[in-house]
Order: sequence, then C-alpha cells, then structure tokens
Amino acid sequence: MPLQIDDRITIQDWEITEQFTRASGPGGQNVNKVSSAVELRFEANRSPNLPGPVKARLRRLAGRRWTKDGAVVIQVSEERSQTRNRALARERLTDLIRAAAVKPKKRVKTKVSANQKRKRVEAKKRRGEVKALRAGVVD
Repeated sequence: MPLQIDDRITIQDWEITEQFTRASGPGGQNVNKVSSAVELRFEANRSPNLPGPVKARLRRLAGRRWTKDGAVVIQVSEERSQTRNRALARERLTDLIRAAAVKPKKRVKTKVSANQKRKRVEAKKRRGEVKALRAGVVD
C-alpha cells in the first residue's frame, strides 16, 4: 500500500523495507515470543518521488536517522502490538517528509532606522551621565 504524503508526493512500497525484532518493555512473557518492534527503512536518496530540495531538507531533519547510503531509518517499539508499531513508524516517516516538503521562507534583511540608532546612543549617554554623577567628589 503506497504511502500518501501530500498531493505531489507518494512513497511506493518498494522504497520502504520493514524488519521486525523482539522488543523490550511491556508485554510480559509475550515479549520473549513475539517480534513486535519495527525498524522501517526508507531509501530516500534513491527515491524518484522526492524532489532534490526535499531530499536535502529531509537529510537535515532526519539527523542521526539518516544513514551513509542515504536511507532514513525509524525504529519504534513503544506498543505491544506489531501492527500498531508499524503504523507509528509509517506515521513518523510521513510527518518527517511533510516537514521536509515545506519550503522555508526567505529571510528579508532589514536595517535599523537612523532614528533608532540615535535613540540608542542618547540612552547610552544618559546612562553614562548617571554613572558619572555617582563618582566620588574630587578636591
């Protein structure tokens, strides 16, 4: 089942691999029998569905989850159910790609007005005068 990120980006099944391992934590003796932890691997670098700028932002957002060969690895072992952990991993991948798909706003450089500069200097002078008046009396 393809993963729909937004109206432009859809991740195909062949781009995602999932491995299931035994998880620690809640579950009693069931933990020793069932492989409920999920390791989801998305080959982002090789994905034809992600535009270049989105890949670059995804790499920065993924951080340590980005591997040397250009894959995003997400590990989930919070729930006792394998299906719930799998759904959480897919949800986290979707959120991560959605965040990377948002184009950041360009920073508009602004200047401090001449009036503000003048006010700042005057305030410093006034403060300096107050401090000078505290000085001891010289004979």
